[in-house]
Amino acid sequence: MEVILKKDIPSLGYKNDVVTVKNGYGRNYLIPQGIAVLATSSSVKVHQENMKQSAHKQEKIKNEAIALAEKLKTSVVKIGAKTSSTGKIFGSVNTIQIAEMLKEQGVEVDRRNIKITEESIKEVGFYNAIVKLHKEVTAEFKFEVVAE
Repeated sequence: MEVILKKDIPSLGYKNDVVTVKNGYGRNYLIPQGIAVLATSSSVKVHQENMKQSAHKQEKIKNEAIALAEKLKTSVVKIGAKTSSTGKIFGSVNTIQIAEMLKEQGVEVDRRNIKITEESIKEVGFYNAIVKLHKEVTAEFKFEVVAE
């Protein structure tokens, strides 16, 4: 069964994608929840027309995301954390703190779109993170954990 997604679903696809799913999943979950619509010939034509109209807007958003990615690659985000005398952090640094520091620098990023490359950050130092700015644009940036 082919459906047109109305929302982003992490393991399935992005909004406005036409995807093939099993009949039960489509009829019993996606369509009743309003997450997708059945991809009939008329709905596909309407969908294609809407996609043509929104292509220009999407290109503009993608270019802004690319510019933001370049800005992030050159910057270093500093995150303050309470530490012991040996340099160990009380607790750990997470994506919420990184998102807040990026917001202070003028970059609005949802914390769920940030992925820290290390398992857990328990010491002061430099680390890397990857942020997903657009479905086709990701940026890797460095952040520094400093003692407060």
